[in-house]
Amino acid sequence: MRYVLALLSLLPLQLALAQVPFPQLPQPTVAFSYEDKDWQVQPTTSPKLPPYHGPTPLTIPGARVIKTLELKALLASNDKVLVVDVLDSKTRTTIPGAYWLSGAGDGRFFAAEKSKFSSALEKLTAGDRNRPIVFLCISSECWLSYNASLHALEAGYKDVIWYRGGSDAWGGASLERKKPEVLSW
Repeated sequence: MRYVLALLSLLPLQLALAQVPFPQLPQPTVAFSYEDKDWQVQPTTSPKLPPYHGPTPLTIPGARVIKTLELKALLASNDKVLVVDVLDSKTRTTIPGAYWLSGAGDGRFFAAEKSKFSSALEKLTAGDRNRPIVFLCISSECWLSYNASLHALEAGYKDVIWYRGGSDAWGGASLERKKPEVLSW
């Protein structure tokens, strides 16, 4: 009986605690295929030379970095976003609506390549240097899209977006993939 009375005496405290709101805990950020992994690589303003497979920085000077779910939302809300896949693979699938510019992530761009690349972007953007352009390759361990982003900045494009997670992150989120639109340049 004494035990029951002791429990009943705690009832007001339990009711008071039930009315105290608990603080909201931060929700984990969803990331796919190491798109937010910090490989401890410093960003650079110069394109990386071969080999291109290897850890990349978390940021890129002058451009934005976007994650998978942010990119999905951006594509759903803005039909002007241009997506450019630069991985050198003819058999791959990528984000629906993406253009494939094989070689655009080469770190050894000379005057001729810079001119061709600028012309290709000019064609794709209809001359709008403020149009958002997303560059991707396969993953956060590929420098090709990083390099292509730097090339676009150098060509005067203002809204350059680097999709660091690439097609691996897009596929890791179980999002639709299709063959890219091939653009010869």
